[in-house]
Amino acid sequence: MAKKRPQTKAKRPQLTEGEIPVVGAREPCPCGSGRRYKACHGRAAAHAVTELVHRPFEGLPGECDWVALRELVPAATVKLPLKGGLPEGVPSVTLATVLPMAWPALRRDDGSVLLGLQNDTSSGDISRDLADTLQRALTAAPGTPVQARRAPAEGPRLQDLLDLEGAFEPVVHTGFEFWVPDPENTTPDVTASLERANAAAIPTVKLSGVDAAYWCETPEKNHLRWVMPHPEEQLLDALARLHAADRSSLGEGTRLVGSFRAHGLTVPVWDLPSGVGAEDVEKPAAEFAERLAAALATEAPLTADERRARGGLTNRQVTLS
Repeated sequence: MAKKRPQTKAKRPQLTEGEIPVVGAREPCPCGSGRRYKACHGRAAAHAVTELVHRPFEGLPGECDWVALRELVPAATVKLPLKGGLPEGVPSVTLATVLPMAWPALRRDDGSVLLGLQNDTSSGDISRDLADTLQRALTAAPGTPVQARRAPAEGPRLQDLLDLEGAFEPVVHTGFEFWVPDPENTTPDVTASLERANAAAIPTVKLSGVDAAYWCETPEKNHLRWVMPHPEEQLLDALARLHAADRSSLGEGTRLVGSFRAHGLTVPVWDLPSGVGAEDVEKPAAEFAERLAAALATEAPLTADERRARGGLTNRQVTLS
C-alpha cells in the first residue's frame, strides 16, 4: 500500500492581542487557533461584558442615593456635573429615575440631556452601561431619544465621566411631569406613558435629617427604607444589638422588619403605621442614627439574644440586585 503523505497546515500569521478583531461568535477566531471566536478570544470579551460589578456606584458622590433611585424611588431627578464641564450646546445633564417609553436617555429640543436610571442593562456593570448611554446622548440630535445597546467592554464608566467633586442632590417628585416641559404639546404616546407612570407611582419623600432615607406610603402601611454605606456584616451586627435591646424602632407602632440587599449595600426597612408621615420620622430617624453609630463602634461578641436577633434579620433579607 502506498504510504499516505503527511498533510501540513499552512501557518497563519500570529496576531497580537491588540490586533485581533471582533468577529461573530461562531466564526473562526482571527488569532489562528482554529477554535471558534466565542471559545477563544471572544471568551474574555464576553466575560468582561457579563461580569457582575457588585457596587457599580462605588466612588460616586451619593452612592447610597444612587442605589435608592435605582431600586426604590419612583420619580426623582438629579443634576449631574461632568468632568471638564458641559459640552457646547448641552445646557444641562439630568439623571431621572424613569423616562417616557422606558427610553435609556433623551436629548431634548433645547439640547439638554435626560439620563434614565431604572432601565434594564445589557452587562453586569450598570455604571458602564449608563456611561455609554450618556456619551451617545451628548452627541444625539436634539429632540431624539437614545436607544439601548450593549456597551463596549472597555468603555468608560460613570466614575470616568462625572465630576466626582460635585454634589448629588436628588429631588423627589410626586409624578413624572418633569418628562415634558410643555405637557400641552406632546405626543399621544408620551401622554399615555405619563398617565400610566403617574397612576403607578408610590408617594415617596426623602428625609432631610439623615442621608439616603426614603419614606413611602402604601395602602396598608407606610415604610421607611434607608440605604446605608456600612459593610453588611458589621451593619447586621449593629442592627442585631439594637433589636435585641428593643432600641431598633422609630417610635410607637414602628418596627424594623428586615432589609434589602441592593448593589452591594444594605437597606434596612421599617414598617410604619399608616398615619405616620415623613415629617413624623425625621427626629426618630436622627436619634436612631446616633444609636446605630454607637452600636457600629461596639466590638464585643454578640450575645445569645443578639445572635438570635441577627438570625431573624438575616432570614428577612431580600436581594434586589
